[in-house]
Amino acid sequence: QVELAESGGGLVQAGGSLRLSCAASGGTVSGYAMGWFRQGPGKEREFVAAISGSGITTYYADSVKGRFTISRDNAKNTAYLQMNSLKPEDTAVYSCAADLVGRLVAGKSYYWGQGSQVTVSS
Repeated sequence: QVELAESGGGLVQAGGSLRLSCAASGGTVSGYAMGWFRQGPGKEREFVAAISGSGITTYYADSVKGRFTISRDNAKNTAYLQMNSLKPEDTAVYSCAADLVGRLVAGKSYYWGQGSQVTVSS
């Protein structure tokens, strides 16, 4: 059973940067696409980014294109989300996920992490 654990969240000022990590344990995730989702206060969970199992293909929500970068290191069984030029509206609990890329982009996943809080102050 694959388990996912996020780290790297915290409080940052607008315009700053954070890098989230998602470490997988209990099995390899190299055969899965991995993705990031977020849920802001009073909002529904939304897709942020996804990356194919090989790491070659990436997908982004329009709201984060050009600011966020998803990557992965299959040797470390870990995915990352580099977040630059952060805005107050990026404040949310960020969760990582692993599944087929089509399901991730559609907002679904079999495996989920517990989430990491990111707060961007103005």
